[in-house]
Amino acid sequence: MKSYLAAAIQMTSLPDLHKNLTQAEELIDLAVRRGAELIGLPENFSFLGDELAKIAQAETIALESEKFLKTMAQRYQVTILGGGYPVPAGNGKVYNTALLVDKDGNEAARYEKVHLFDVEVPDGNTYLESATVVPGTSFPATYPSKDLGVLGLSICYDVRFPELFRHLAQQQTEVLFVPAAFTAYTGKDHWQVLLQARAIENTCYMIAPAQTGWHNSIRQSHGHALIIDPWGTVLSDAGTEPGFAIAEISPNRLQQVRRQMPSLRHRVFV
Repeated sequence: MKSYLAAAIQMTSLPDLHKNLTQAEELIDLAVRRGAELIGLPENFSFLGDELAKIAQAETIALESEKFLKTMAQRYQVTILGGGYPVPAGNGKVYNTALLVDKDGNEAARYEKVHLFDVEVPDGNTYLESATVVPGTSFPATYPSKDLGVLGLSICYDVRFPELFRHLAQQQTEVLFVPAAFTAYTGKDHWQVLLQARAIENTCYMIAPAQTGWHNSIRQSHGHALIIDPWGTVLSDAGTEPGFAIAEISPNRLQQVRRQMPSLRHRVFV
C-alpha cells in the first residue's frame, strides 16, 4: 500500500439515469484532476427518486451503471466504487448492489446490501426499502490492492451494524467504503458520529460518498460526504453541495494509529 488521494463523490441524483451519469462523470473528472486514484460514488448514484420508475427501468439502469463504471475506470485509470444501483433479482425486485472496478475496467468486488432501510423516521416520512429490494445474504467482499490497501465494502444503513465492519476488519481491511443516501433528518444527528465510531473501533480509513439535497418532492439527503482517518479525525467534508471530499490515505498513519491503539489485537470475544 502506498500513500494516495481518495475522493468521496457527493451528488444530487434524480430519477433520470443519463443526467445522473453526466453529473457523475463531471465530478469524477474533477476529482481525477485533483489527483484522486480511488473514487467512490454514492448509493443510488445512477437513479434516485420514484421507486416504481426505478423498478420499471432496473435492467437498463443496471446495464448502464456497470458499463459506466468500467468505462470511467479505464478512461481515467482509477479504481471506482459505484456505491449502489439496482440489479434485477426477479419477482419485480432488485438487489441494491455496490460494484468496485479496478483501473483496467475489471470487476474487483461486488456486494449486495444486506441491511434494508425499513424505518419510520420521526420527521413523518416512512421508508420501506424491502418493498422493492431483496437483501443480500453474504458478508461484504474485500479487495486486496497492492497500491490502495485492502478495501472493504458496505452500503448506507449498514453503518449502524458494527458486526459487519468488525467482520471486514478481521479480513485485514484498511479502507472502508460507506456510500450512502442518508436522510436529512437522521443524517444531522447520526451520520458523522457513526462513521467516526466505525473508523475508531476498527482503526480503518472511512470513505463515505453521499447524496445531498432534494431528489423529488419528499426525499431529501443529508450530504456531507466524508473521509475519516483511523483515529476518527475528519480529513475532508464535502458540505451540502454536489462535489467531493478528497484526502490522503496514508499507510504510515494507519500503522501509527494501530501501534498506538492496538485494540484489534486485544479482542477477547471473536
